[in-house]
Amino acid sequence: MTTGTPRTDTTPPDEGPPLFSPDSRFHAFFDDPRWALAMIRATVLEAAHPQIGAALVDNSTFVAHPWRRLRNTFLSMRRMFSADCAVREREAARLNRLHARMSGSDSRGRAYDAMDRAARAWVVATLFESAVTMCRLSGQPLDQDTMERMYAEYRAFLAALDGDAGELPEELHDFWQYFDRVVEDQLENTEAARVILYRLFDHLPAPALLDGAPTLWAAGRAVAGPLLGAITVASLPEPYRRRAGLPEMPGAQALMQGAYLAAGLARFLPEGWLNAESFIELLSLSPGSDDPRARTVAALRGRMKRTSALLRLLTPLGGDPAPDPASATRTGEGRRSAEEFFRQVLDQTGDGHLDWPDLAAMARELSTRLDLDEPEETRLYDAFAAWWRELQAALDTDGDGRVSADEYAAAVPSLAGPALIRVAEVLFDATDRDGNGTISPDEYRSLFRTAFHRDLATTDGTYGRSAFVGDFLSFMSARRTSTPYDPLLTDA
Repeated sequence: MTTGTPRTDTTPPDEGPPLFSPDSRFHAFFDDPRWALAMIRATVLEAAHPQIGAALVDNSTFVAHPWRRLRNTFLSMRRMFSADCAVREREAARLNRLHARMSGSDSRGRAYDAMDRAARAWVVATLFESAVTMCRLSGQPLDQDTMERMYAEYRAFLAALDGDAGELPEELHDFWQYFDRVVEDQLENTEAARVILYRLFDHLPAPALLDGAPTLWAAGRAVAGPLLGAITVASLPEPYRRRAGLPEMPGAQALMQGAYLAAGLARFLPEGWLNAESFIELLSLSPGSDDPRARTVAALRGRMKRTSALLRLLTPLGGDPAPDPASATRTGEGRRSAEEFFRQVLDQTGDGHLDWPDLAAMARELSTRLDLDEPEETRLYDAFAAWWRELQAALDTDGDGRVSADEYAAAVPSLAGPALIRVAEVLFDATDRDGNGTISPDEYRSLFRTAFHRDLATTDGTYGRSAFVGDFLSFMSARRTSTPYDPLLTDA
């Protein structure tokens, strides 16, 4: 085998099934609860890389919409390790288009580029190393042959993205030297790493499933957040903890070991009892979803609300419940206040300002949900870019290149300018698959079920361009609630 050109669809000699088959080592981890701990750890190691950390802070929605980001990441990895070569190639092309739009400079003026091959290799390296570490910490270390086969799978993953895997060592024994060198020489205590370890856990918004029980969620988060942070810090490589000055609470090592051992006990459960994809989708179900599981979820939400109310009476968290921002800031039936709309819809990255990465995140989410091909995706990004220029010209009164919540609230603008209308028209064209100028019931159901988990009826069996554009504008400019766009752009 030549360095940088691993086989991705053939069976390595004497090593069992093909690299991307359902029997691969990677697929065995998809429904493993240990993987949740390992993914948090890997994400911190990724974010500690200066280039990756800067790209995350500037472009990612993981602070404001962590559950949505989790779902998208999980589904992307499913596609990248699909046994179908066409599915892998399509997803790799989508990821490369997404990353090609992310570049800039960090707070110290250092340039970053999400297409940097060394940085992308580090992402794959952290996933592999964290998978090996989770097996060791849970008392189920991988043997050498299994580890080498799994390393070949991850190199094949990188090759699917970059065309070759040359940025990762070809042999496993050389990989460990590479990993230690990056940890020692390149990783930093970046802002993104600190956000994940501390701010994210402390302020993690409730998933859609628990949105109706804020007290219950706050109580659970108050306990689980610090524990997850402590477990993650304790599991990180010691040289990085030392150089980054990360505090380790007393007993954290024992707590971390116990968490991995407990998660590892899931191997004794009957096969099929744990399904990560179903669990993530369940967490994401919105109240208005037409998913068959929504009725069960609605009943569960009712019980959690009663439990939450009881908890307020019995614990120090009790007393008057914290006001629900969704209701406290409403200005009228079915409408959001300007403040709420800015926070829930416009500020996708959660940094308190509106700028291009926020609108790019909207375009990215729409493109992902609608599974757009390159020409349609580019048209959508271009439409959002034009809308950003329109917003910036109208709202950026201090000329700092971004729009603050105060600038937005003071202007209270009508956002339905020509550029936003163009965004709606691009969405309409992407939905009107046969190009006949109307959206048929099948096309309409496909849009709202696939993209937004809604199945809405139309009055005459078709959906015209003007009605579609009008509904989209009523959401974006009139700040309407309970629309099919809510689950897409407002869910955590």
